[in-house]
Amino acid sequence: MQIYLPIAEIPVNIILVLMLGLLTGFLAGMFGIGGGFLATPFLIFIGIPPAIAVSTSTNQIISASISGLLAHLRKGNVDIKMGLFLVIGGFIGSSAGVYIFKLLQKSGNIDVVIAIVYVVFLGIISLTMIRDSIRNFLEQKFGYSTTNANGKIMTGILKFIDNMPCRIYFPKSGVMVSIFVPIILSCGIGILVALMGIGGGFLMIPAMVYLLRMPSFVVVGTSLFQIVFIASNATFLQAITNNNVDIILASLMIISSAIGAQIGTRTGYKVNANNMRSFLAIMLLGVCIKMLFVLFSEPKNLFIIEILK
Repeated sequence: MQIYLPIAEIPVNIILVLMLGLLTGFLAGMFGIGGGFLATPFLIFIGIPPAIAVSTSTNQIISASISGLLAHLRKGNVDIKMGLFLVIGGFIGSSAGVYIFKLLQKSGNIDVVIAIVYVVFLGIISLTMIRDSIRNFLEQKFGYSTTNANGKIMTGILKFIDNMPCRIYFPKSGVMVSIFVPIILSCGIGILVALMGIGGGFLMIPAMVYLLRMPSFVVVGTSLFQIVFIASNATFLQAITNNNVDIILASLMIISSAIGAQIGTRTGYKVNANNMRSFLAIMLLGVCIKMLFVLFSEPKNLFIIEILK
């Protein structure tokens, strides 16, 4: 069953798009991520132009994140105060990211940049997750304790963070940290949201745990809280600045991802988290390898005519 996408200017299979939205929504609810790390590459794989895929993915991220956020709010697992500081930095970063996106699109380099950024980030994230899964398996199965070579570096970073000015207390998380830390972190995430069509949860959640030292029970919900606002800002600016948001494609993704997020949230409380992370890491590595082939493969059309906006 095909439907024509007016902005992407290609027909797509409706069932395929709905299944993709369901999968990304499921991951959003389970892991507190936007799902864009998989949604954007998969959209590119089915023929959606990279610029359209990135801009449209942020739309479904909003839906999936809102759905997952509501579930966490009902459980009281969201640090609103911390989330507001994350939103401030995210608005700054996503606005800057959309401007960079526009410059790259005008220069004709946006497709290559998107592919390179995805290969680098997916490679780093998937290999890191696989390493951690192997380490956890060795410790639980054989009692083999591995040393962390980066321990001294992390200790130095934490000391630097503790000495930063304007420290305030966040009662929900029970931590005291400088307001500049969440703002700077989310500013960087915001740039990636605009350039990659992601929610940023893959990077923000580890930062919350290791740098902000927030307890695990509020990390996922707070991550979804900041994703909603940052992705909304990026989507709005992409629509009015670059005209890259395909509303038909976004609507299909939104419907299915909202359902998937509710399923993922409930499933996240029942399954073994380590096993799911291992599976996710392997999936991300596979997507990374596929993106690498796309980057170096010969395009179907060597020349195209496009009106630069």
